[in-house]
Amino acid sequence: MSAIIDRRQNGKNKSAINQQRFIKRYRDQIRRAVAKAVGGRKITDIDGSGQVSIPVKDISEPLFHHGPGGRREMVHPGNREFVVGDNFERPPSGAGGGGSRASDSGEGEDDFVFNLSREEFLKFFFEDMALPDLAKRRLAQIPEFRKVRAGYSIDGTPSNLNVIRTMRSSLGRRIALTAPYRKQLRELEAEYADIVSREGDTSPRALALAHEITHLRTRVEAIPYIEKLDLRYSNRIMQPRPQAQAVMFCLMDVSGSMDQSRKDLAKRFFMLLYLFLRHNYERIDLVLIRHHTTAKEVNEDDFFYARESGGTVVSSALKLMNDIIADRYSPSDWNIYGAQVSDGDNWDGDSPICRDILMQSIMPAVQYFAYVEVASAEPQNLWNEYLSVKQQHPNFAMQRIMEAAEIYPVLHDLFKKKAA
Repeated sequence: MSAIIDRRQNGKNKSAINQQRFIKRYRDQIRRAVAKAVGGRKITDIDGSGQVSIPVKDISEPLFHHGPGGRREMVHPGNREFVVGDNFERPPSGAGGGGSRASDSGEGEDDFVFNLSREEFLKFFFEDMALPDLAKRRLAQIPEFRKVRAGYSIDGTPSNLNVIRTMRSSLGRRIALTAPYRKQLRELEAEYADIVSREGDTSPRALALAHEITHLRTRVEAIPYIEKLDLRYSNRIMQPRPQAQAVMFCLMDVSGSMDQSRKDLAKRFFMLLYLFLRHNYERIDLVLIRHHTTAKEVNEDDFFYARESGGTVVSSALKLMNDIIADRYSPSDWNIYGAQVSDGDNWDGDSPICRDILMQSIMPAVQYFAYVEVASAEPQNLWNEYLSVKQQHPNFAMQRIMEAAEIYPVLHDLFKKKAA
């Protein structure tokens, strides 16, 4: 029987095991707390660990305890309603003696606050999201490998030495090699004890038996405890893991009509989308496009932090996306996705062009396309044109975001896992 001791270093008054038990028990409450916590974070702070809080009422549990009981007689000061012999209900345990939970009067209890690591935070944040209709149209050209256990080997590095299997092999070898000697040794020891009891230990026969017993014990002890042929190493092999090729196009409007608050909403949306893709998928290409009157493919830093601005021609971004698909991402080989964020304020003559590009070129090539309109009191002309695209293509989705608190619900709704 073996005992496993967890000696991982934990902070003061913290336990990794208790943390995992708590997370497993209150998954729903933690998931809601994580979604709520993101609304108050800055763009640069979304990818990281942090504190989340759960209302105390959500983690309270029933318990057995001793309460007041039996017959008691007492005089209550200021009593004007009851006389001796009247019955009245016993107040609930804890009421009247201490503060109440969060209320408009009296004392209350703070929410339960605890820390989640970065991996735990992102796991809860994205656990029920996925790219829709991800088909393995073609395996990735650069295969992914993972190490899997493949039994044991007689060759390997010291770090892979399997002690249990090595000791098992050693004990089996020693038992097999010493079994004949041990049987003969037991017989000689029994005969020696009989001779000594009858003739004493100085008799010729007793001396001969003692010499032979010593010789056999020497032979048994001479067998090495561990030999090279006993060594066993854990064997691991590299197993190829098929990966579907996928690309996500991110189109962000940075025109003059997108004020700072709208740009902040767009950046937050794409930051969450970026984290979702990087956290859930090991291999996926990202194509980042910023546009005003002209569109440009940029890197991550320029996409989120560049200050370029101008007029509004949304079709320039869609045309660039279509050109990149034709040049680098064949629809027969790649799973193609698109996400566009704009305030919807576009030149009237350009919005029909956007509709035609989507319906004729982009939608037949992509698995899924999501359009998000930010911070507009009423739907703009681009939204009205896109409604016709949505009616004809079920893989086209539209949502509106008015404030930061709506970003995560919208992202979750756009990329939630479909029921099996």
